[in-house]
Amino acid sequence: MSITSQSNPGQIASPQQSSSAQIRLLRQMVSLAKYGILLLCSAFFILPWVWMISTSLKSPQELSVYPPIWIPDPIRWDNYLLAFQQAALGQYVINTLIIAVPSVIGAVLSNSLVAYGFARVRWIGRDYVFGVVLATLILPGFVTFIPLYLIFRNLGWINTYLPLVVPQFLGNPFFIFLLRQFFMTLPEELSDAARVDGASELRIFSQITLPLALPALAVVALFQFIGSWNDYFGPLIYLSNKARYPISLGIANMQSSYGFSNFAWIMAATCMSVLPIIILFFFAQRTFIEGIALTGLKG
Repeated sequence: MSITSQSNPGQIASPQQSSSAQIRLLRQMVSLAKYGILLLCSAFFILPWVWMISTSLKSPQELSVYPPIWIPDPIRWDNYLLAFQQAALGQYVINTLIIAVPSVIGAVLSNSLVAYGFARVRWIGRDYVFGVVLATLILPGFVTFIPLYLIFRNLGWINTYLPLVVPQFLGNPFFIFLLRQFFMTLPEELSDAARVDGASELRIFSQITLPLALPALAVVALFQFIGSWNDYFGPLIYLSNKARYPISLGIANMQSSYGFSNFAWIMAATCMSVLPIIILFFFAQRTFIEGIALTGLKG
């Protein structure tokens, strides 16, 4: 009968085991340090949100207290209702949607079509033209405001939503680049097989490429919606009628009208203006992250 050796509980660990335990402990400490730094950094981003929500629930007397009160007593939930009623916030939201929804449609259609032409259609000078399109990214947007204003004034579009919507149907260099990079990751065999079957480029684009590019299109749609929702300078230049103000100008108008006396209303309106963006990102989060992860893997 063979005798098997059993380890002694009191046996001293070998140098190799001790070194391995030290490495595991060091890795755990580094991981904890990373999470601690991330939590500390996140606090700087969360703190303004906490202050905004806290201020929106304060009474007028608590707004001027020093040091500031972070937990209002009592909590004034009626500030949201008063801000919605007194500042015509509902009309501002409708006006913003009138701008944002057509802008999203225009951005998705125009940029995807142009990006498909740069990624899938072979024509002379394609790469050089694409380089020129990318070069326009370095041009500051404020440089073009005066010539665009003169063009829209001659067209009679001032004090309408057309200057804020129509340019989105003419392409955006960043979105074109984003979608082109995504289209180049799709297998060429799918398009070649469709061409052999007699499908036109427009049919390949609409029935094959676009359904496969939904994650990238979701990224473009979300970016454009956020840009249109938060746009302040464009409506400030082209709109003069307060009844047509979007929510960005509406909140600024509240600040000039009420000032610090009803600052809680302004913060309540700001919280409500951010809420649609949060809801949209919550429902489109998976598609949005997938689009960011898959875009630009192939140059």
